[in-house]
Amino acid sequence: MTPVLLLSAEKESAQVTDWAARIGWVVGLALFVALVYWLMREGWKWRGTLQGDLLELPTTPDETGPERLTMSGRYHGSTTAGQWLDRIVAHGLGTRSRAELTLTDAGLDVVRPGASDFFVPAAQLREARLDKGIAGKVLTEGGLLVVTWEHGDKLIDSGFRSDHAAEHNEWVEAINSMIETNSREGAER
Repeated sequence: MTPVLLLSAEKESAQVTDWAARIGWVVGLALFVALVYWLMREGWKWRGTLQGDLLELPTTPDETGPERLTMSGRYHGSTTAGQWLDRIVAHGLGTRSRAELTLTDAGLDVVRPGASDFFVPAAQLREARLDKGIAGKVLTEGGLLVVTWEHGDKLIDSGFRSDHAAEHNEWVEAINSMIETNSREGAER
């Protein structure tokens, strides 16, 4: 036999696809992804249950005074102060969203479309600084405005990113100046 005939005689037809095995793998993978998603959701709810002692968030008072600053941007979440990975999820503080911030003499008003709004009274503001990250969000150095505030007996860091990052320095100066003024007035009383 010639070599060409030997090669053609050894050729076989292609394997038939085993559809049952493929479908089984796809279904198994989909079930695994669903299980992981469900476990993540249960963990989020459990974290909220553990933080159930967190008081209700203050709402904006009827009279806040004139606006000092306004900013539109994103709210990236809140953590226990000084622990940038300890996310607070109770009362919707863990939900990322768009945000409109307004600083007045009465405090910091955070309006979040699609999420819970909250208000930080001026007397409870503790510090404002530029940072590079908060739970689940890391930016370049100074890319995040972090406001530390007291809520009940807990200190909270809340992270915001303006649509115009150049505004961050002005916000840090205004909030820290407001805190210093309030602490001086409190000491004089």
